[in-house]
Amino acid sequence: MVTEEKVFDILRDVYDPEIPVNVVDLGLVYGVRIKGNKVYIKMTMTAPGCPMHEYIAEDAISKLEASEGIDEADVEIVWDPPWTPERMTAAGRKALGFS
Repeated sequence: MVTEEKVFDILRDVYDPEIPVNVVDLGLVYGVRIKGNKVYIKMTMTAPGCPMHEYIAEDAISKLEASEGIDEADVEIVWDPPWTPERMTAAGRKALGFS
């Protein structure tokens, strides 16, 4: 069975190649919806002009779909609300020296 916790665990292996922190700890994941064996993710980037948004979305989809129990994944990149450093987890802030 696919759970939100499992999805977040998988997404902790997805990184912005320019920042050494995963997308979960960066606070980029805005929402997870699970419908059967399909997973829908809403996420953002640290900046609207981020040239890596397609790569990051494709990496997330690839890792999710490679996981047992997930047949299909979709990532929607959203820009509202805009990302701010306050969205980062304590682990993300520590990794980037914010704490």
